[in-house]
Amino acid sequence: MNVEYYKLLSRRLGQDMELKTYGHAGKPVVVFPSACGRFYEFEDFGMVDAIASFIEAGRVRLYTLDSIDCEAWLAHWMYPGDRGMRHEQYEDYVIHEALPFIYEHSGYPGKYMTVGCSMGAYHAANFFFKHPHRFDGVIALSGLYGPEYFVGNYMDDTVYFNFPLCYLPRLTDPMYLDQFRRSQIIICVGQGAWEEDSLRETRALEATLRALDVPAWFDYWGLDASHDWPWWRKQLPYFLEKCV
Repeated sequence: MNVEYYKLLSRRLGQDMELKTYGHAGKPVVVFPSACGRFYEFEDFGMVDAIASFIEAGRVRLYTLDSIDCEAWLAHWMYPGDRGMRHEQYEDYVIHEALPFIYEHSGYPGKYMTVGCSMGAYHAANFFFKHPHRFDGVIALSGLYGPEYFVGNYMDDTVYFNFPLCYLPRLTDPMYLDQFRRSQIIICVGQGAWEEDSLRETRALEATLRALDVPAWFDYWGLDASHDWPWWRKQLPYFLEKCV
């Protein structure tokens, strides 16, 4: 398997951002780490090995990004609005710096897929729903899609426009909705240990997309499926087999 490492200065974040790539061809898959995670997390927790057959066959090419969650939504000592602004700087980094790098590196002419587990699932879903002109697929495993866990009852534009359970229910723009309907949306959650909050918000997201007439695959795994890597290592290859 071809593996490459890069460290690139982000002008939008004012710091170096690291990433790794896995594979030689195929659809680019932008991977977001879990809470405060790093770019090497997917490899360290066995997720790369779990989907090695897809990578080696040239069906997908992974781009595992760094996060700044501990400077943004998870920086609980900061004013919520400041956390939101820092998150939007991260969004600028992903869209205006990471994605152009991926385009130049991969040469892939089409749209990309987003993938993430836990906090990474939030990012994967949020980037997909906000930027359907860049992404046409998402696999989100055990995510939270509303702001309550992060900022409680606080609300401003940086919160509203960055959590799918806030902005999607009022979305009417046909440009977005038509692209959603042509995309592959896979949202999964277990019903076991530590999945209670993710299960509740996954059900809310399912109801939201149903009301928007957006088809999506919501998959609820069993009572033994917990919020942990062993289950995500089973889920990701299962879903990739269906969509790439």
